[in-house]
Amino acid sequence: MTHRQILFVIFGLMAGMFLSSLDQTIVGTSMRTIADDLDGLALQAWVTTAYLITSTITTPIYGKLSDIFGRRPLFITAIVIFLVGSVAAGFADSMYQLAIFRALQGLGAGGLMALPLAIMGDILAPRERAKYQGYFLAVFGVSSVIGPLIGGLLSGTPAILFITGWRWVFLINLPIGVIALAIVLRFLHIPHTRHKVRIDWWGAATVVIGLVPLLLVAEKGREWGWDSGYAIACYVIGVLGIAAFILSEKLMGDDALIPLKLFKNSTFRMATIIGVLVGFGMFGAMMTIPLYLQLVQGATPTESGFLMLPMILGLMIASIVSGQLIARTGKYGIFPKTGTALMVVGFFWLTFLTADKPVIWVMVGMFFIGLGLGQLMQTLTIASQNAVGPRDIGVATSSSTFFRQIGGTLGVAVLFSVLFSRIPDTIAAAFASKSVQDGLAVATADPSVLADPANKQILGLLQNPGSIGTALDGDTSFLNGSDPRLAAPFLEGFSNATVSIYWVGLVVVLVAFILSFFLKAAPLREKSALQENADNEAALLAQDAADATGALVTPGTAADTDAAGSSSASRSEKPTT
Repeated sequence: MTHRQILFVIFGLMAGMFLSSLDQTIVGTSMRTIADDLDGLALQAWVTTAYLITSTITTPIYGKLSDIFGRRPLFITAIVIFLVGSVAAGFADSMYQLAIFRALQGLGAGGLMALPLAIMGDILAPRERAKYQGYFLAVFGVSSVIGPLIGGLLSGTPAILFITGWRWVFLINLPIGVIALAIVLRFLHIPHTRHKVRIDWWGAATVVIGLVPLLLVAEKGREWGWDSGYAIACYVIGVLGIAAFILSEKLMGDDALIPLKLFKNSTFRMATIIGVLVGFGMFGAMMTIPLYLQLVQGATPTESGFLMLPMILGLMIASIVSGQLIARTGKYGIFPKTGTALMVVGFFWLTFLTADKPVIWVMVGMFFIGLGLGQLMQTLTIASQNAVGPRDIGVATSSSTFFRQIGGTLGVAVLFSVLFSRIPDTIAAAFASKSVQDGLAVATADPSVLADPANKQILGLLQNPGSIGTALDGDTSFLNGSDPRLAAPFLEGFSNATVSIYWVGLVVVLVAFILSFFLKAAPLREKSALQENADNEAALLAQDAADATGALVTPGTAADTDAAGSSSASRSEKPTT
């Protein structure tokens, strides 16, 4: 493809990628406002996990179907489904409804996340791909910067056009999506040769049966009890589902949703494992830091969006630098090591977080995590694509994204479960602190504090100690404007519980850092998948032509035999092919 044709295709991909990346960032800073309005901060993980479950499960399905039917129709379908889910989410009346509609959004988001990378693998060689990363980084960077700001601004506005402000966090996808759809219909045209293959319906069914129960128990385990009947049932169903999935993939062979032959390649296998661990740490950090900034630091949703900029800045700097170095040298082996190392530094830094630490402390930790993520996101995908043949680009890309999303989904479910299971203990420990007790004693003896309406709810909690441990599970707006001495044990308790999450994240990314030394970085190919397919087809045509020509000249005739005598007869005894 010419440079001009590639640019037109990239315009379409950028439009879809902007839609999906904006939705991921715009929700984070507005989640507390949404949860307060719908009375369910503890249910926040349901909203996030439902989106991640469906987008995770559909990612390999989109990849496989696009290999069969072409990328364009699947990409258009993904945008339409995403827009329908966005409209429905904008009119949700409860956290459970919002979780269901976010799941519908995720059905479309699976295609929006996997297909642009697969299309890039089709039209660009792995080494050349880094030259065009700047376009996608610009889109991702813009959406990452303005997403939290727009999310905070919309959720901080009481109403827009007679609709509650936070609902526009989802409804804003509609005009953006229509523009994206128009660009895709106009510009996204790439050649596709349809191959007759079986569709792996059993694989699609068993991956749902295997993953959903395990993700469900990760989310609800603390409420049910990790050894309860419900939890054990989820364990059993999940393990049986995964076993059935592996069996179905083995029976389907090359037509499998995730062909097992991919894992015979050590580079693909190790890149996938590291991707799972990186996804775990990435989503855990991106979902908990805005909550910390708003609850403990007292930032508004809009302010927390601004405060997330160091992570985005680090990500963009690292992505641009690593992309340029890959394009110039054709080597990427160093980046998984340095990327995971920087993430380790970032999480270790955040383990020293306390409620009285200045906000700059959090921003430094975010910057290191962003520097690490920027080196890992594109590098692991390029490594996976480079490890397979051109016909498997789609399924390799979607499989790589699929496992990274699994890591992210587990990260959100597990880390939020750890967070809210730790909060009662950390709040109780905070109340036992002498400095907190002294502050509470002075505050509760002050008539002006007792008379302030902003302190009414928190004073009620202090009179009912049994409800203190679950005070942050629902509406946390009682902390807004309350006396700092009354709010201190809750803020300190939440801060200390958040540190527990960063310790878990630190261990996970530390394992990823160790495994990065076992990733074999094969030289990057210098041809795109389309070019390799074209060359292969040309070679086959040339071979067919040669075979046909040979078939015309090799058989001998009676006249030849009479003319050539015994020498011809001797040649006729030799086998011909």
